[in-house]
Amino acid sequence: MEITNVNEYQAIAKQKLPKMVYDYYASGAEDQWTLHENQYAFSKILFRPRILIDVSKIDMRTTVLGFKISMPIMIAPTAMQKMAHPEGEYATARAASAVNTIMTLSSWATSSVEEVASTGPGIRFFQLYVYKDRNVVAQLVRRAERAGFKAIALTVDTPRLGRREADIKNRFTLPPFLTLKNFEGLDLGKMEKSDDSGLASYVAGQIDRTLSWKDVKWLRTITSLPILVKGVLTAEDARLSIQAGAAGIIVSNHGARQLDYVPATIMALEEVVKAAQGRVPVFLDGGVRRGTDVFKALALGASGIFIGRPILFSLAAEGEVGVRKVLQMLRDEFELTMALSGCRSLKEITRDHIVTEWDVPRIRPAPRL
Repeated sequence: MEITNVNEYQAIAKQKLPKMVYDYYASGAEDQWTLHENQYAFSKILFRPRILIDVSKIDMRTTVLGFKISMPIMIAPTAMQKMAHPEGEYATARAASAVNTIMTLSSWATSSVEEVASTGPGIRFFQLYVYKDRNVVAQLVRRAERAGFKAIALTVDTPRLGRREADIKNRFTLPPFLTLKNFEGLDLGKMEKSDDSGLASYVAGQIDRTLSWKDVKWLRTITSLPILVKGVLTAEDARLSIQAGAAGIIVSNHGARQLDYVPATIMALEEVVKAAQGRVPVFLDGGVRRGTDVFKALALGASGIFIGRPILFSLAAEGEVGVRKVLQMLRDEFELTMALSGCRSLKEITRDHIVTEWDVPRIRPAPRL
């Protein structure tokens, strides 16, 4: 079967992966309302295309934290990629480098920062969870710096793990032949089996629930790398992120895996962008499956977007080739959307190019007497 869009990889991944692994990648928290909404909310935004504009040349290049990339489509951190494919994070790193975009490596990767760096050149960010033992955190940040990573994406929405019922049913744990490579020498690389989710037990034992804004400031004292605060959904927290010295904000609901019934990230984006007032770039993570989605996010003020599950599903289906195809498909669709909307460069994409369902009050029929 010829794959013509990103969504088609999910069905292939479901066939190829063990149920426990597929469910871990695909599922969300509790009722999974936010999981559905992350994608569905994009359908509440329509285009206002402009016509008769010379779009023979389209420029999608952009700069993120000073680094030049080919398009505003980047790779979000997703854990344990070797469960999807033996090459895991190596394949993802090579695919990102091949198309000149940014890969974010998860703290809970099945390849270490040093191993990913060994795949060759590329612009890479490192996603960080704050462990109770701050020496572990400081050591990990230093290793990421030495390995040439360019920024820290600090995940702030996980003081406890969301209730992911599929993982509880499956008694999810990391397969015995894999470890969380960044923690291997620290006796933190293994995940024990438990009566519910092994990951939930691991998080309860290791991740610091006392994490607060003062820790963002502390992180700035131990690294010169720019810090992106990942997990912001409100204007209030956007302002606090900037006060704490964040170099950027990632609007994220953790792929709908933490608190259910939070808004889709595309719904929360504009509020955060307005609060940031251009002081730092704001990025979107969650629900992007089409180039049209990328355009909508940029029209609402995002400086770029990150994709997670499409990377995992394409990795499971076709390894590095699949990841490259996903990035290329989104790039091609985004370029076409720009052309058909009358935009030749990213700076020409504006709020005037879209209309959202929430722009116009819904007209409700009068109640029957």
